[in-house]
Amino acid sequence: MMGARGERESLHQEKGRERVCSGSVTMGAAISYCSPQEVLNTAICGDDGNGPDYMHLPCPAKYNEITREAYMSLKPELFEGLRFDITRPLNNKFALSNSLFMGSVGLPGNRQSKAHFELGADLVDQKGKMDIVLVMGRVLSDARMSARVKYDVNERFSIKADAQLTNDPHFTVGMFNFDYKGNDYQAQLTMGNNAYYGVNYMQSVTRTLSLGGEGIWLGRERKSNMGLAARFKTDTVCHNNGMQIATGLMKSEGLISCTYVQKLSDKISVASDFVYNWENGEAITSVAYDYLIRQCRLRGRIDTNLCTAAYLEEKFSSGLTFLLSAELDHRRKDYKFGFGMTIGD
Repeated sequence: MMGARGERESLHQEKGRERVCSGSVTMGAAISYCSPQEVLNTAICGDDGNGPDYMHLPCPAKYNEITREAYMSLKPELFEGLRFDITRPLNNKFALSNSLFMGSVGLPGNRQSKAHFELGADLVDQKGKMDIVLVMGRVLSDARMSARVKYDVNERFSIKADAQLTNDPHFTVGMFNFDYKGNDYQAQLTMGNNAYYGVNYMQSVTRTLSLGGEGIWLGRERKSNMGLAARFKTDTVCHNNGMQIATGLMKSEGLISCTYVQKLSDKISVASDFVYNWENGEAITSVAYDYLIRQCRLRGRIDTNLCTAAYLEEKFSSGLTFLLSAELDHRRKDYKFGFGMTIGD
């Protein structure tokens, strides 16, 4: 009797211990603290401790988009001068856009005034559930033209073509991208003019960690580049402190960069990055925030070069957005301010 009772009590305490380690506590259960090793095993292997289920890993982000969440805050679309955009949808598939820009571009000491008008057209046609065709075209008053065509063949395979034509043939660009999305990986093949070839691959190794790499061949310059990347994203369901994303990127041309972003709440998130170039020994660190206030979105950034920036988007009504942009570089004594208005979605 005493032996059976002791076994039942031991089993009851062990079940209570498992519930605490997995993040839930039941009233009446024996409470026991988990060691750091047990917490790590639970985060990596799951509550059952059987290790990652490699047959049901999530699909990772694309290699070129692993830092997208961080740079939404760190690199807003800053501009100097006046910007006015109008988008008018004609039907569910076709829309026209007009854009006017008046400002200055260039580096400090070599700033040039510039103004141009842009006319654009967008076409979105969906024939099936995943058979989507996207066509975008832009014509600028300074004799530049750009176009993009994207065709989603199915839910896994898509083709994208980009082209930009200018008066200077050295700046004319043509590019084809072939993307394939697997169950737990993404791959991309790129081919462009001047014998440009690139391939990248991203693979999930656990539910939170994905690893990848890229290779680029520049046939005109007879040069090659390689890169390695890692991305860690927490599971928002299992963590009460919000989504966290950390990335690391290393390139053969001498660049190391790391980013981190954490969503503190539904309205505010913070981000930071570190970039180091071992060729010249330069390094820079930036911190930024992204704050949503009802119909307003405010983003700000400051870096170790004493450069601060802010970008404000406020919607007055449906389809009307007011823009303010500011960038202050105290070290170079370079100050940029911009005002804009957007009509249409």
